[in-house]
Amino acid sequence: MIVVGVDGSRAGLEAVAWAAREAALREVPLRIVHVITEWAAHTETGRYAEVARWMRQGGQSVLATAEDRARAERPRLTVETALLPGDPRAALIGASEGADLLVLGSHGLGGVRGMLVGSVAHGVAGRAACDVVLVRELPSLPRGEIVAGVDGSPASQGVLDFAFAEAELRGTRVRVVYAWTWPGPEPVDEGDERLVVREALAGRRERHPGVDVVEEIVQGHPAEALRQAATGADLLVVGSRGRGAFAGLVLGSVSQALLQRSPCPLAVIRARR
Repeated sequence: MIVVGVDGSRAGLEAVAWAAREAALREVPLRIVHVITEWAAHTETGRYAEVARWMRQGGQSVLATAEDRARAERPRLTVETALLPGDPRAALIGASEGADLLVLGSHGLGGVRGMLVGSVAHGVAGRAACDVVLVRELPSLPRGEIVAGVDGSPASQGVLDFAFAEAELRGTRVRVVYAWTWPGPEPVDEGDERLVVREALAGRRERHPGVDVVEEIVQGHPAEALRQAATGADLLVVGSRGRGAFAGLVLGSVSQALLQRSPCPLAVIRARR
């Protein structure tokens, strides 16, 4: 099952459209959820009962609009909706239990121009029980490519698993990007960096013979290199924590930066245990 969170924003509806197409590709149901405060969900009598009822009706309206969007995208898709009580972050993390994927809009009703990720999406990515995709409007002419960021850490395997699976579903190629920096001005042999990519890809071409693979070795900051590589792509895939992540940090610095500035839908792959 794919779960998508909505809040009545345009970004939320874009997330629903993306999630509906993804659910159809995977042949799994879609669950659309909207979160309201605990007291509004359960208050039936008293001074604020009418306000609570109005909030519940508003939530159901948001869900109905989102369901209409999903069915417009994929009429035969199995769709269910749910109005969830509580804090949006905690409720969405709870909704991710047992899901294959959690999809959110890149910013909500409180989004600030130029900042792609809202506070709820930022609080959920990396903490969810499944992988998370943050959706913004797709490029008008996507180039049929999944971009995967690797760094030689164990997390890269999960990133590549997801990227190759998506490429097979969509019939697209995978661009594997490895970015590295060197403190000195003198030229450096890139052999070690290419070896990292080759080791990460070992056996994948054989397991996925129908997927074309492009290897890209870039000297520069990983977040900026991935942002440039993903411009016009269908999807950018990164790990929630990479080689340099500190214990206790939910998201690594690269995924943090890309949450803010990804030029296409961003998949944040949770650390596998």
